[in-house]
Amino acid sequence: MRLNTLALAAISLLCIGAAQADSGKLLLTGGVSSIDGAAGGGLTPWAVIGSNASAGEIGATAHFTRVNTNDYGLNAYGAAIGIFDRVEVSVARQDLKTGITGTALGLPGLHLRQTIVGGKIKLAGDAVLDSDSLMPQIAAGLEFKSLDSSGLDPTLDALGAKRRGVDAYVSATKLFLGQGILVNGTLRATKANQNGLLGFGATLGGARNSYRLQPEVSVALLLRKNLAVGAEYRKMPNHLQTAGQAAGLGDGLRAQDWKDLFVAWAPSKHLSLTLAYVDLGTIVPATTDKRRQKGSYLSVQAAY
Repeated sequence: MRLNTLALAAISLLCIGAAQADSGKLLLTGGVSSIDGAAGGGLTPWAVIGSNASAGEIGATAHFTRVNTNDYGLNAYGAAIGIFDRVEVSVARQDLKTGITGTALGLPGLHLRQTIVGGKIKLAGDAVLDSDSLMPQIAAGLEFKSLDSSGLDPTLDALGAKRRGVDAYVSATKLFLGQGILVNGTLRATKANQNGLLGFGATLGGARNSYRLQPEVSVALLLRKNLAVGAEYRKMPNHLQTAGQAAGLGDGLRAQDWKDLFVAWAPSKHLSLTLAYVDLGTIVPATTDKRRQKGSYLSVQAAY
C-alpha cells in the first residue's frame, strides 16, 4: 500500500478518535507536533503520546507548520491519533521549495515533497505520574518516509540515494513537574539525507551507505502552565558528503546539525502555537554559497 493511501486512512481515523477524548493531560505535557508528525518538539520526537487523551481515551491532533530560511521554504502538515496514552499513529506531508538550488540545477520552481507515516509506542514510565521520581517515560517509534518523484530523481540516482527509507528511534522524556523542566533525549537510526528530502543514503565514491545513530536533545522550561520556552538539537547524518566529493562538488553536499530556540503557548487545551528561531546549518552549500540556513519556524496545532 502506498504511503499516500496510508495517510488518508490515518486522517480518517483521526475524525473517529477526536470525538472520544476528554482531556486528562496537563497543558503542553503532550508536546507539540514535530515536522515529521510525531508528538514532541518541533524538530524531534519525544516519548510522550500526542493529543489530549489520557489512559482509556482516544484523542487526535492536527498541525500546520511553516519554516522559512535564507534560501528555502518548507510547509508541513499532518495529523496524529493517540490511543489510550500508549500508542500514537501519525502522518505528515512535507513540501520543500528549493529556491536557488532548483534554479542552479536547471529546475526553477522545483519542489521536493515527502510523505511520512509514523508509529510510536510507550514502553515504560509516565512523564506526569513519575514526575517525582527519576524514572522517565520511554517510547520507541518508526517513521516510514517516501519522497515523491521529481526532477531531482536523476541526481539522486547518480549519487546512489534512494527515495524511500525508514527511521527508527527510542526516546526518553523526563518531566520535573515541581521545577517546571522537561528534558528529552532521542536516539535515531537513519539513512535520511536532510530528513529524507534529499533521499536516503548514498553509494557514489564508496559513501558509507549504512544506518547511523544520531542523538537528539530537547530542553523546555515551563514558565506558566500554558507557556514554555526551550531549545532543541538534532544531529544530522552526512551520507552525501563523500558522494558529493566523488562528483567533484567538494563539500558542496555537506549536511550540518539542526538547532532551534522555541516558545510554545497553549491559549486553550485544544490549541497551541509554537514559534522558533531555527538554524539548520548548510543545505546543499554548493548552490547557496555555503550560507547557513537560519530563519523562522511557526506551527499551529489543534488537539482533542
